[in-house]
Amino acid sequence: MNPHWQKSSYCSEGNSCVHVATSAGTIHLTESADPRGVILDARPAAFDALLATLKMESRRV
Repeated sequence: MNPHWQKSSYCSEGNSCVHVATSAGTIHLTESADPRGVILDARPAAFDALLATLKMESRRV
């Protein structure tokens, strides 16, 4: 697999960014420090649930 990584639009310049790629029903996440090293693979439904949870948590802060 040689995914096309896309940097989060919420990330400013630097080495602390999330990168996202997709392939055949899977969403891959990694960080800027090593964009070749996938740190999380998720199905779309699980990724949607993760985003919903993160959005709820960010509203609490």
